[in-house]
Amino acid sequence: MARVLNWNGKDLPDELRSLPAGQYVVEPVAEVPPELTPEEEKGLREAIAEIEAGKGESPEEVRRHIDAVLRR
Repeated sequence: MARVLNWNGKDLPDELRSLPAGQYVVEPVAEVPPELTPEEEKGLREAIAEIEAGKGESPEEVRRHIDAVLRR
């Protein structure tokens, strides 16, 4: 269960007070999402255009492709 908390660097945030006792890993959330490369941007625009034209892949095909890439 992930929780985003806002901390002023001094006071204990309410988001932490509501958690049960235990060990937790706290990581900062990136303020600015990473920018897409020109190739990624182009690929997303092409994919959106295909979906809008009714030529997109099914969710099952997409999942198979993602699974294949992650196995590399």
